[in-house]
Amino acid sequence: MGYETDLTDKQWELIKPLFERKNNTGKHLENQDKRQLVNAVLYLNKTGCQWRLLPNDFPKYSTVSSFYHRAVQSGLWERINALLVRESRKALGRKPEPTYSLIDLRSVKTIGPSEERGIDGGKKRKDANTISLQT
Repeated sequence: MGYETDLTDKQWELIKPLFERKNNTGKHLENQDKRQLVNAVLYLNKTGCQWRLLPNDFPKYSTVSSFYHRAVQSGLWERINALLVRESRKALGRKPEPTYSLIDLRSVKTIGPSEERGIDGGKKRKDANTISLQT
């Protein structure tokens, strides 16, 4: 039984190499079906269901949860995302890696000071120790 969130064969073949591990003898190590684990994570992400309510078609929720958290710690999701960005850029006829990026300076400037103080609209003051906005 498949779900709409399941990877297609083409999608899986694209990211499959990122999941292959080898032991000291060069043989592949496979404890769980990685495709099923990724499908379970995609299902959880799309539906927003709780870990314990994961359908029985997937590996047990504790296995999926452990896989997900180990993948976060190892940076696996970032590597998958970077691979997908490169592939989508190539499909659009662009270079795999962007040659430049833009940062909106106004957004960057407002982050630091806005965390330190705010405006209390009712009192028309920035905070208890600063100048009142009323002049």
